[in-house]
Parts: sequence; structure tokens; C-alpha cells
Amino acid sequence: MSIWLQTSLGRLRALGFLEGISFVVLLLIAMPLKYWAGEPGAVRVVGMAHGILFLLYLLAALHAALEYGWSWKRVAWLVLAALVPGGPFIADARMLRGAQTGG
Repeated sequence: MSIWLQTSLGRLRALGFLEGISFVVLLLIAMPLKYWAGEPGAVRVVGMAHGILFLLYLLAALHAALEYGWSWKRVAWLVLAALVPGGPFIADARMLRGAQTGG
């Protein structure tokens, strides 16, 4: 098993990466295929995957916050980051790398 998946922080970072990729793919590939090429299938598949990954990311953020005693402010920033395309990558770089404890 990957070292990333052995801790709640590692799972959060991995899910953040996957959620961020799925959001970018949804916006830059699937949506143009739907509206410009008339192919809605990609939005159904990528949209469902993104939705599941988003929910898993939120659960992972809550789990890590409870485990490491993070403040609700930090959790709120992580949730807000997931609402912005590429946000999880910024949150990972600024808030999660090496951050286990603290506010």
C-alpha cells in the first residue's frame, strides 16, 4: 500500500489531487464535448466521478481535521478550495504539505 494512503493526511492529499484533476477534466474536456460537439456522455461519466471524489474529499478533510485537531477555519478553507478549479492543488501546497497539527 502506498505511504500516501496510510494516514488521513495522505488520503486527503491523494483525494485532493484526484478531485482537482476530475474538476479540471470536467470543465476543460467534458463540458466542451457536451456543448460544442453534442456529446453529453463525457459529462455524465466525469461528472459522476467528480461528485463522488468531491464527497470523499470532504469526508477526508473532516477526518483529518478531527485526527489532527485542525481549526474549523482550516477546514473551511479546504472546502472552499474544492469549489475552485485547481483549488485543491493550491490548498495542498499552502496548507497540507507537512501540516499535521495546528490551526
